[in-house]
Amino acid sequence: MAGSSHYTPPMPEFDAPLKVLIVVAPYYRDIADMLLTGARAKLESVGAAHETIEVPGALEVPTAIRIAHRQADYDGYVALGCVIRGETTHYETVCNDSSRALTLLGLDSACIGNGILTVENHDQAAVRAQPDGQDKGGGAAEAALHLIALSRSMGRAPKGIGFKVAGDGTTKA
Repeated sequence: MAGSSHYTPPMPEFDAPLKVLIVVAPYYRDIADMLLTGARAKLESVGAAHETIEVPGALEVPTAIRIAHRQADYDGYVALGCVIRGETTHYETVCNDSSRALTLLGLDSACIGNGILTVENHDQAAVRAQPDGQDKGGGAAEAALHLIALSRSMGRAPKGIGFKVAGDGTTKA
């Protein structure tokens, strides 16, 4: 709609330090660099520590996040990359499967901001990636920060799988 705008909630504030992993697929390096600039600036604006890893493509981003979520100690994740439509159906596969995998990770307690652009051409990607423009990298970082804040506000430890040993040495479900 012409003249419409969107609402963004105020940035959360954090009492305790937080650590975020940025996973980027730099297939289109110029776009990835702009997304990274925006994401890093947003994370640094709230004092978040962050690390960045690169993976070959958008399909590998969710796998890298899953590995980190299981084996490392991050509060949240920012997924960055760009998929530009080509002449085959590979575009739909990459867009749908990477998005679905990130959603499933989120439903499994990973706080993820999805900044994987899905566009028709390079010009559309550049407009969306520019930190002084639409800043979709910063937006993905902001989404992750909001989810981290929500998760921390709930205050309950994540539930494990299996049995827990009771204080008397017996097991409970």
